Amino acid sequence: MSLASRVRAAEGNRLKVADEPLRGLGTLKAQVRSIVSMDDIALIARDNPLRARSELKRACAQVFEDACWALTGDAQREKLVQRFMDETFGMGPLEPLLADDSITEIMINGPNRIFYERDGKIFESDQMFADIDQLRALIDRILGPLGRRVDEASPLVNARLPEGHRVHVAIPPLALEGPVVTIRKFSRGIITLNEMHTSETLEPEVVQLFIWAVLARKNLAVSGGTGSGKTTLLNALSAVVPATERIITIEDSAELRFLTHPHVVRLEARPRNAEGFGEITIRDLVINALRMRPDRIIVGECRAGEALDMLQAMTTGHDGSLTTLHANSPADAVARLTTMVRYAVDLPVDVIESTIASAFDLVIQTSRALDGRRYVSHIAQYRFDVEKRLCQTELLYERNSVQAQGCWYAEPVWIEEVVKKTCATRGEVKAWRQRISILQARLQARLA
Repeated sequence: MSLASRVRAAEGNRLKVADEPLRGLGTLKAQVRSIVSMDDIALIARDNPLRARSELKRACAQVFEDACWALTGDAQREKLVQRFMDETFGMGPLEPLLADDSITEIMINGPNRIFYERDGKIFESDQMFADIDQLRALIDRILGPLGRRVDEASPLVNARLPEGHRVHVAIPPLALEGPVVTIRKFSRGIITLNEMHTSETLEPEVVQLFIWAVLARKNLAVSGGTGSGKTTLLNALSAVVPATERIITIEDSAELRFLTHPHVVRLEARPRNAEGFGEITIRDLVINALRMRPDRIIVGECRAGEALDMLQAMTTGHDGSLTTLHANSPADAVARLTTMVRYAVDLPVDVIESTIASAFDLVIQTSRALDGRRYVSHIAQYRFDVEKRLCQTELLYERNSVQAQGCWYAEPVWIEEVVKKTCATRGEVKAWRQRISILQARLQARLA
């Protein structure tokens, strides 16, 4: 939709909101239209958006000089002008939610229900659209510049906005109650492993182990459910990679960020176009990344046949690779990976599980508490049982809640390598082991 069309559409759209001051929005629009051409505003905005905003604000100020606005306070006027601007130049009722950095996800269930997530909890917004047409206009406004479209023939769309936000759209007939839009906001900063310790997501001994694992070029998988913090942890782990190494990231929708690393190549999968051509899958990108001289390959999420290529890379010299997958436990991750590999090739299960055990040095399980906080609940390693022909899961660490102290059962089989690879001194590893022993003694004393 062109800006001129958006401007004209904004003139007639009255938002049904809980805020009493916004009830005068329709009157403001009508009076502004009587003194300034909205088509002219749209033309100005094409070349000079700042000037267009200034012209519209000036027209609003002129309207407010009328006696009928005498009882309207300055704060109310500012809200009205801001809403008018949002509808004309921005995302309408979504603008305040998009501007709030504490909000991580926005969920639109039809024109009358907007929800958002903050600190892991979901709240309902008092914002809403005037009608379904305004919501559809917003969807077109979002997808148009991306060269994407959504209609009855193609009612599902997954895309990334220029700001980095990930957006998913579903419309009727698949969405029975009207268009459904989900926007996962792109974080402007990176949460480090140490910051995760401060927020109680990680315990200090876990932070140290993760740092050593990355520096020692161990292959790591982050497993967890939706919204459990897999991508956030993957980004924090990736930030530990030394600046001398070449990183290639592969994602369905680019979310990983590297603010300071000097050598990062970011690849993003591409869906098929409206004619059904041009699709580039994650598996295509993994295969090509192996030809791009990577020191590290980071796959945002393994979902299908790319798991085979990832495992092959990990077992043929591409150490230090990282990925995430949806699974409920480290043991469940084996079954999920096995299923993914069989999407690509029909290998015997024992062969696949043997490869999984050889490929991954550490599997990290993320969980989400009832209050929305995220934490690492399990750390495990795999071992292939030759007699049983199965990949066995050996639990190293377990934590039942954010408030609970983690319980260590064992240490990784590769822990001595961090000394040989000069990632840590022998004294540092000894001190780490001693801290774990002290924590275990305290835990056992409390349970006795």
